Amino acid sequence: MLVKSKTGANLSGAEQEFVECLRSYPTTGVALVGLEVGENGSRRVDAVILTPRGITVIDVKGFRRRQSGILNIPGDGPWTISAEPADLDEEIPGNPVDQLEHSVHAVKTRLERALIDPGHICGSAVLMPFRGVAVRPARTNLRPGMDIIVANVRDATELRIYLEGFSAGPRSWTADRVVTTCDALGATEKPSRAELLADGFDEVQPKAPSLSAREMRQHVIPAPLPPSRRQTAAGWAVFAAALVGMVVVLIVITSSLAHDSAHPAREPDTSTTSVTPSPPPYHPIECWPLQQNCVRHEAPTSIPEVK
Repeated sequence: MLVKSKTGANLSGAEQEFVECLRSYPTTGVALVGLEVGENGSRRVDAVILTPRGITVIDVKGFRRRQSGILNIPGDGPWTISAEPADLDEEIPGNPVDQLEHSVHAVKTRLERALIDPGHICGSAVLMPFRGVAVRPARTNLRPGMDIIVANVRDATELRIYLEGFSAGPRSWTADRVVTTCDALGATEKPSRAELLADGFDEVQPKAPSLSAREMRQHVIPAPLPPSRRQTAAGWAVFAAALVGMVVVLIVITSSLAHDSAHPAREPDTSTTSVTPSPPPYHPIECWPLQQNCVRHEAPTSIPEVK
């Protein structure tokens, strides 16, 4: 990897060890160390790394003393290592993640003002502990698109894996585009076009690979095979059984409806009122004098009460 830093730049011990890590990698890319971006160069960015697939902004953090343990990264507040405040080599008010976000925003704004579309810019906080000290972060993802990595010259595998895979985009950063981006970022020391091509950058953006005729045949979805005779017979048997079942259900329903129509249900007589029969009609009988067995009936004077 190509590393370009300003001549006579005042690099901290952690930044110098970070530069040694980058120079030992065979990865294709260029690292611009110690850039000054923002309004009138008001913000210093530790490093901006450009690879054929994208850009990432690096914030290098060192330690003042040897600290070992699990690095705890709260959502808001200072970092701690094994319940003790992380003794970083730089006094940072608040959360160090905010400083990384500001650096990413400053780089993106600088490129957009130069009419360069940077796409999605990633960010990473790289911790450089003392050699022989074991520091492991409790989580490697700080925020979407921002990671944290612990590395040094003796244990730089995680940093190399990150630089080779932080962006899964196409190889859209050609040598000419990288040179233009270095100019837009105000890099005083920048790689030449020949150096970038020798390092592995493309001269022209490669086209998307087209599938060959053989690969296209492999990706074609084969047509379904016609059913066999046994499968056809089984299908017809299932259909016939379903049809017979429907006919039987229809016959049962029709028979039930016909039986209910021929024998309608009779409503029970719920009346409990009894009526007293009326007396026979009155026929006056005339009796003659001295006539035997003649009884005169008197007409009823009242109508019996109905119960």
